[in-house]
Amino acid sequence: MNCRLAICQTNPKLGVVADNLQSHHQWLDRCIAENVDLALFPELSLTGYILRDLTSDAALTLDSPQINELVARSKDVSFAFGFVEHSRDHRFYNSFIFAEDGVIKHVHRKVHLPDYGIFEEGRYFASGNNFTTFDSKHGRFGFLICEDAWHLSSGWLHFLQGADVLLIPAASPSRGIETDTNHLASQQSWHALCAAQAKFLQTWVVRCNRVGYEDGVLFDGESAINSPFGDVVASAHQSDEDFVIHQLTDSPLKRARVETPLRRDAQANLVRRQLAIIANDPDLSALLDND
Repeated sequence: MNCRLAICQTNPKLGVVADNLQSHHQWLDRCIAENVDLALFPELSLTGYILRDLTSDAALTLDSPQINELVARSKDVSFAFGFVEHSRDHRFYNSFIFAEDGVIKHVHRKVHLPDYGIFEEGRYFASGNNFTTFDSKHGRFGFLICEDAWHLSSGWLHFLQGADVLLIPAASPSRGIETDTNHLASQQSWHALCAAQAKFLQTWVVRCNRVGYEDGVLFDGESAINSPFGDVVASAHQSDEDFVIHQLTDSPLKRARVETPLRRDAQANLVRRQLAIIANDPDLSALLDND
């Protein structure tokens, strides 16, 4: 891996796909001018986040003209962006596309849909059903869309599949006040979570969070990149659009994995057996006992 990666910390317009599409083109122009290899946009970067009744109006199919127009730009720079996907069976997903060489390389549908506090994604979106790691010419990647990252099993599945980079697009609102620090409670949680994912899954972790206001909700940015040792090696502004570039290389991955061979010693079959017991699935338990 030797990838010049850019975080595009944007402020999408709620439900205005045409304007957000034009904004993506402008950010990609900047990426090309800066010789970027791979660019990451925030969650739902083409539509905005608090869509509610606008969900179906903002949704696009994978073969829609807008998606085709944007994916064509990946002939010059690989990039990943978020949108509302209208599936063939007429469900709506909070999805992310990884585009490369003019085609869609991978699509991830958000699995864990928050439906608590100010969040109501479960009301409007269907849930994805897998975490599939994939190969790009720039490395081996896995997606965790915002809430996906808060469920540790999600990242561990990418870890077992050999992910070198976890891409975490987010639309994370500002929540809570920490009186003894300069950060909100939500920011503190993200810092701890990304550092832990990077260190114990031994991957680069790249989180791109959006900024701006929607329906009175503030999105606080602070996108960041963590090395495979958990250290923050690059970060973006707290409240403004920002463009951050960092070089992702193999060397930290190799050092982290040689020093502490966690992937070598992972016991996935043990986890399978324990899950069969927890799920009270005797058929699966019997099958695993015969392995």
